[in-house]
Amino acid sequence: MAYLPNIIFLFVLVAGVGFFIRNIRRLKTIIGLGKDIDLSDNKSQRWKNMTRIALGQSKMGKRPVAALLHLIVYVGFIIINIEVVEIIIDGIFGTHRIFSGIGPAYGLLIGVFEVFAVLVFVSVVLFWIRRNIIRLKRFWSAEMTNWPKNDANNILYFEMILMGLFLVMNATDLPFQEMGSGNWISQFIAPWFSNLSPETLHIIERSAWWAHIVGIFGFLNYLYYSKHLHILLAFPNTYYGSLEPLGQFDNLESVKKEVQLMMDPNADPFAAPAEDEAEPEKFGASDVTDLNWIQLLNAYTCTECGRCTSECPANQTGKKLSPRKIMMDTRDRLEERGKSAIVNNGIPVDDGKQLLDDYITREELWACTSCNACVEACPVSINPLSIIMDMRRYLVMEQSAAPSELNNMMQNIENNGAPWPYNQMDRLNWTNE
Repeated sequence: MAYLPNIIFLFVLVAGVGFFIRNIRRLKTIIGLGKDIDLSDNKSQRWKNMTRIALGQSKMGKRPVAALLHLIVYVGFIIINIEVVEIIIDGIFGTHRIFSGIGPAYGLLIGVFEVFAVLVFVSVVLFWIRRNIIRLKRFWSAEMTNWPKNDANNILYFEMILMGLFLVMNATDLPFQEMGSGNWISQFIAPWFSNLSPETLHIIERSAWWAHIVGIFGFLNYLYYSKHLHILLAFPNTYYGSLEPLGQFDNLESVKKEVQLMMDPNADPFAAPAEDEAEPEKFGASDVTDLNWIQLLNAYTCTECGRCTSECPANQTGKKLSPRKIMMDTRDRLEERGKSAIVNNGIPVDDGKQLLDDYITREELWACTSCNACVEACPVSINPLSIIMDMRRYLVMEQSAAPSELNNMMQNIENNGAPWPYNQMDRLNWTNE
């Protein structure tokens, strides 16, 4: 019976880590449904981008209040969870605060942990107030239905509880309090339990210890189902982010070569194309499996913060387009296709639905001005515009379903070499006026 707590802890540890690995594998399988794309170029710049944007949070500073609070939570949560190493060792071997043997440095370390625990708790409360009391507009858009709203609050409650448990654990740990160092904050909480017996304090301390570590494992596995998955995915997402200027769009190689062929007087228009020059099976994207894997990674990395939508000029003028909704819809559809693929040996079964029309409407797609405001605003290098443009490409090249204004422009370019309905011979007539 003496080893029963250690056995239980090992079970919790293996279960928590095991489910986390399972979720990561599941995520890898689902993102793998996307088309392959080579992003192995310019590794030094990619490492710089990841360090600057994901680790350094360089794009958060445009909104100073949110940036400061987020930085506190980000740094605090990482630093405090260093103690998880000690908890795991104690849980496996049945020791108690095994690192306390390092001397005064231990007290300094735990003291810093306690200060950050309070800062994180206060910051999370302020986040909750901004979301639920002040009700910032970007948190209450139409796409923020029950689950997105509840998910955001669940994360805040998780963090509040974990920080509270950490402080209670320290405050009711008599040997730790008797050390007289490191209890920078918990010494003010300890008097709340002063009327309790040592046995009761031990029960409270052990309960808080267990709840804290189980809560951390629970939070780790909740990430997959939450917008907080960006904690992990922000790093690969920023590493693989586009290195091209924001205004530069990609061209389909098959179309590009066809235009070059038309402009080359020495080319043989009847020559058979090489194997690598063959037309793609499908132009553009109508479902998530038509997108590339980095676009699918974008969808899972979305923090649902709404910065993209709040910066979108189409959304600001009352259009239905919301870049955040584009990413949320892509993730929802991807989850649906992913579940089908997982139970069918990696091949999703046709369910008669697609991303276009069933999730994202054509009105949303054509409302986009392609200004890149959403891409610039995203703190983790997500590119909603790339998905919008691929779906537009499908509408134009596969369905010839462009708006009449766009069709008129393309017809004018074809006939007149310009988007205006004037004969080429009349182009310079304005100089006579």
